[in-house]
Amino acid sequence: MARSTVVVFRTYPFEVGQKIYIADGPRHGDWEVVGVGQHKVKLRCPISRREFEWGRFCYFAEEETGGPWPHPD
Repeated sequence: MARSTVVVFRTYPFEVGQKIYIADGPRHGDWEVVGVGQHKVKLRCPISRREFEWGRFCYFAEEETGGPWPHPD
């Protein structure tokens, strides 16, 4: 199996009370995590105090050098 540099994405494990900053995209900015479900996360804007619930959309990414590609099942 060939070795490659691979970017790995994992669903971010939000916790209620976290203060987060989304660096880009349509939801960029500062947020506070106020609810976490299996499929949704609820965020509150610290300025307007409005709350929004979205499907879990944030991912933590890292780059692995020398990992297998494609990944074995």
